[in-house]
Amino acid sequence: MKIINSVFEKSSKSIGQCPQSKIPEYALVGRSNVGKSSLINSLLNNKKIAKTSSTPGKTVLINHFKINESFYLVDLPGYGYATLSKKIKQNIKKTHRSYFKFRKQLLYTFLLIDIRHDLQKIDIKFMEFLNDNLCPFVIIFTKSDKLKSSQIESQINNLRKQISIYWDELPLYYITSSKDKSGIDDIFKFIKDSIKEYKI
Repeated sequence: MKIINSVFEKSSKSIGQCPQSKIPEYALVGRSNVGKSSLINSLLNNKKIAKTSSTPGKTVLINHFKINESFYLVDLPGYGYATLSKKIKQNIKKTHRSYFKFRKQLLYTFLLIDIRHDLQKIDIKFMEFLNDNLCPFVIIFTKSDKLKSSQIESQINNLRKQISIYWDELPLYYITSSKDKSGIDDIFKFIKDSIKEYKI
């Protein structure tokens, strides 16, 4: 898929403020510092379109990026931020509940996980949350450039075992790096193929 046009459209505090367009959405969500903004910048080949930060919890709004006038990438607030206030955590949970339950334009969720680390209970809980809300998801393993090829294979096998406790088989996944852009073409191929499923 060739990116002809990509624009940051708007930030929203609630789904009621989100774009009213009927084009499909692919949401990105994950734990703190998992690399959401960096992945968006790599996908759109624009280092500045999504603001990156070393401070966890920078994204507390719903951010819409329109691609080729045909779909949105949606940067959602992350989960698992220990340093945020109780009020902000509650607001983020409310945003997640309303978006995943009521946003009809959502086609797939990209659940980002740092490939270097084991799964945490909160990752599994979020997968179960998506499952309970009938939201199909794809796992995006990030920061693969931080590991050697042999380490990547070993870690994927490790993560597969961890997930198999809860699921019979590993959900569809892609291994990516925002630095060397590995896996980016695979994600776009998935979007191109899956967008044909979209109905509203």
